Amino acid sequence: MTQSTKNIEERLKETKAEYIKVGVFDVDGILRGKYMHKDKFLSSLKSGFGFCDVVLGWDSEDQLYDSATFTGWHTAYPDVQVDLLPETCRKIPFEKNMLFVLGEFSGDGEKVCPRGLLRRVLARAEKQGYSVTAGFEFEFFLFEETPHSVREKSYSELQSITPGFFGYSTLRNSVHAEFYQALLQMCQDMDFPIEGLHTETGPGVLEAALQKADGLEAADRAALFKTFTKVLAQRQGWMATFMAKWSNDWPGQSGHIHISLADKDDGKNIFFNPDDNNNMSDNQRWFVGGQQALMPEFLSMIACTVNSYRRLVPGAWAPTHATWGIENRTTALRVIPGGDKAQRVEYRIAAADINPYIALAAALGSGLWGIENKIEPSDPIEGNAYDKTFPEEFELPQSLTDAAQRLLASAPARELFGAEFVEHYAQSRDWEEREFRKAVTDWELKRYFEII
Repeated sequence: MTQSTKNIEERLKETKAEYIKVGVFDVDGILRGKYMHKDKFLSSLKSGFGFCDVVLGWDSEDQLYDSATFTGWHTAYPDVQVDLLPETCRKIPFEKNMLFVLGEFSGDGEKVCPRGLLRRVLARAEKQGYSVTAGFEFEFFLFEETPHSVREKSYSELQSITPGFFGYSTLRNSVHAEFYQALLQMCQDMDFPIEGLHTETGPGVLEAALQKADGLEAADRAALFKTFTKVLAQRQGWMATFMAKWSNDWPGQSGHIHISLADKDDGKNIFFNPDDNNNMSDNQRWFVGGQQALMPEFLSMIACTVNSYRRLVPGAWAPTHATWGIENRTTALRVIPGGDKAQRVEYRIAAADINPYIALAAALGSGLWGIENKIEPSDPIEGNAYDKTFPEEFELPQSLTDAAQRLLASAPARELFGAEFVEHYAQSRDWEEREFRKAVTDWELKRYFEII
């Protein structure tokens, strides 16, 4: 049921709860939040509350950006307004059904807020007469480790919960049935239900497909799923990772996004055309055309960490160029033919490390731009895309810094997402790679320590 302020007030009276948990997602997709007394919470439901804007001015390790203009020492890190969203209210089952409510940065903060970004792109779709449905699927590895043990081991020789490959294994999911059942139940209780859950190929790797939902709700579900899957694993002495690629020895971890558009008046899928061999309408073709054309410019919004680019190599079950095909899992975009309810596009360039709000905004915004400008895609790829060569315009940036610079120079990005977001986000990605370049890696030590 969609919650309203009145619904939440009634639930608080029924449960006699004294505290509520609130949170807001930052640029890296990290949930920043706190417990709030019910009196403060009820007041904040009506008028919002102040949250230190440093959460928009630091990275995933709480290190301050050195070139942000939105906030920094030059602004003295003031509070920024956060509006609470009663429709996101859900309970946290392992905290005695404590209520949890998401917030969204507003005022000046709305310009760089990931959720606000997606909401603006969805408003663009609605203005064009479309409603958006999306579904996320994530691969993640599970380890018999703790936050302390991984640091003590320097993140090496980690013990996965199971050995070997065992994709789609009934043996594995039966042996660890308690965890599977706990995960399924938690996701059901917290209103981000799983449609399918199975082992993938690799030691301790699972794949979860979340049930589809309207655009904002789909992204809320994806972001909360990533956070609370990690919580559930750590509560039982395990760890889950959503890195794009955690090991040289195993494939990367995908975070694919399925998208379809419908006419907001009659609900019909605008991607579906029964008279086409692949059921593709002009709108779907143009949507794919826009996604293909802008993927190189928007890549930093999808491949958002230095680690993301370790996955975008041949043979890693990840695309290496801005390509598309019909039911082709070697391309960046996979058109999935089906009936009126199933015709959709799978955005396969994305990995599990995405910020769901920003990634969906990029995938959707580029597609809408394609429809608006009637962008024709290339011919669909048949067979193995890794074995083919492509024109220069389909090449993707090879590093996070290069991708950030492409975004910064993109006129469509500024028009779709706003100059403030583009500039703030691009500097945050440039910072991320500059932080990486300060590090001496194990690879460098092994390669150069003795011989050079």
